Amino acid sequence: MKRYLPFVITAAVALATLVSGAMLYRAKRLPALTIPENSAAPGAGGAESGHVRGRSDAPVTIIEFGDFQCPPCANLSEPINQLERDYRSRLRVVFRHFPLGNHLHAREAALASEAADLQGRFWEMHDLLYREQSVWSKAQDVRVLFNAYAGMLGLNIDRFKKDIESEQAKARVESDEQKAVALGVRTTPTIFINNHAVPAALLNPPGLRGSIDAALRAPTPVSSTQ
Repeated sequence: MKRYLPFVITAAVALATLVSGAMLYRAKRLPALTIPENSAAPGAGGAESGHVRGRSDAPVTIIEFGDFQCPPCANLSEPINQLERDYRSRLRVVFRHFPLGNHLHAREAALASEAADLQGRFWEMHDLLYREQSVWSKAQDVRVLFNAYAGMLGLNIDRFKKDIESEQAKARVESDEQKAVALGVRTTPTIFINNHAVPAALLNPPGLRGSIDAALRAPTPVSSTQ
């Protein structure tokens, strides 16, 4: 049996490589979502803009359509934060809302993040909602927990309670939803890197890192003069 062990190991490695290659090949063949070049630039201001961290001239931009009650989104939250720390000025991160209808508290969580944004604490609430997802997603009355989270972030609670019901917060969430539908987004997380959707097989920390590296190696398109 020992004589055949090297051959067994070699065959297993070859099979694993073949399966991995097949997954990537299949992912590349799937119809890819893209963001049209003439689409409104994220971070341009108003209800049309997403929430942005990073330099406007960063060579790579990640745009995530996320749902605060989506477990895979929560699993990617800290890895994306780590990518942002690792790539620094070379990476810009944009978040847009796409609360799914089958998640009971997802829309209210999105509104809570927008209420926090009106006091300059969107990203802090974003991280907290994902970190505490397993707690508030099972709560009967999520408002009690969201108010507590606002207090933890040092927000004005009375204003937070008012803003979570505001038309301004609702408009931001609805604007992101409309943009998602227009782009063909159907699930979360959906992530675009430099306007090209990342295949589902690569929605993991190594896959995202590899996609960013590939985007950094890609030649910069020459802009036409007008």
